[in-house]
Amino acid sequence: MPIRPKERFLVFGSPLIEEAEIAEVVDSLKSGWLGTGPKVARFEKAFAEYKKTCCALALNSCTAALHLCLVALDLQPEDEVITTPLTFCATANAIIHAGGTPVLADVDSATMNIDPDKVRAAITPRTRAILPVHFAGRPCDMDALCGLTEEFGLTLIEDCAHAIETEYHGRPTGTFGQFGCFSFYVTKNVVTGEGGMVLAQDEAAAARIKTLGLHGMSADAWKRFSDEGYKHYLVTEAGFKYNMMDIQAAIGLHQLARVEENWARRGAIWKAYDAGLADLPLTLPAPAEADSRHGHHLYTVLVDPERTGGLTRDAFLSAMTKHNIGVGVHYLSLPEHPYYQKRYGWKAEDWPQAMRIGRQTVSLPISPKLTNADVTDVLDAVRDVLGR
Repeated sequence: MPIRPKERFLVFGSPLIEEAEIAEVVDSLKSGWLGTGPKVARFEKAFAEYKKTCCALALNSCTAALHLCLVALDLQPEDEVITTPLTFCATANAIIHAGGTPVLADVDSATMNIDPDKVRAAITPRTRAILPVHFAGRPCDMDALCGLTEEFGLTLIEDCAHAIETEYHGRPTGTFGQFGCFSFYVTKNVVTGEGGMVLAQDEAAAARIKTLGLHGMSADAWKRFSDEGYKHYLVTEAGFKYNMMDIQAAIGLHQLARVEENWARRGAIWKAYDAGLADLPLTLPAPAEADSRHGHHLYTVLVDPERTGGLTRDAFLSAMTKHNIGVGVHYLSLPEHPYYQKRYGWKAEDWPQAMRIGRQTVSLPISPKLTNADVTDVLDAVRDVLGR
């Protein structure tokens, strides 16, 4: 007998915001520091300490972070940056906006992360950098990727939008490459509404990114209106308006303070999904690799019509929505999109693993805001949609 839809729509990725964040934002409003100020500096320091590194630079998005790291490479139009076809468009767009050419290397069928063997095959004399994405919070094979960057003299830029808590062999993601880029978008594991962060291993590169992120003005230009006295700034290059505001950092400070608590909650939801979906004709996420820490950012299942009696992924999405369960798609592979097809002549079938995953993938809700009853509703809806 079909179940009744959930009474209220369960928003996919709805963040868990508590009173501490609200009070900190109110404090910012009362203080007069709405833009970049002391709370941004506090957030940078706290994030660097959490990731066990020295240089953290807050920006207004992970897209901005990726763009500035690529700008810092001074790419030329013929320069190539290798990345995954199974990612959000911002990864490729940042390469394009920085003046380079994105080159795709297919993903591993189980981990859904970029395949180092495919990366090696894609390297040419024009390759300048490798830009892996730690998909869904699972760390990429960093031993292999770091080996390739050393062998060919390339820059490694980690897209850690899904991977704040993630570790590989005990080492935090974002600290393997010259740069690591993080997202604090509303659906991410640490939320500031919009926001991003760069981890930089080189202090000179960090200083340049900080300058580029605020119009190219000299360092600490935000202090020019502080009680230390007016400070003149100098524009050292044509930069961008990518700075984070104190209002955003006010939220992030308390989100970061609860990052481990929220990670544990998502881990509990993950285990409940693994157990509750085990007997269904779905492909569930592969187990975490030994000596790694999965960020548990996205719980993705694959809906294969050959296993589901003809039920397609898109029909599954529609049916879940009718049950008032919000779901996501992460991601339709990049070569499926018209822009890249027209500009680069990409064909999805040239990256078959990403194409297959992109056409079958569904992300189920896994926010720490979910109650146990919400998790049960998700599981019941999935079973009902699959006729089980």
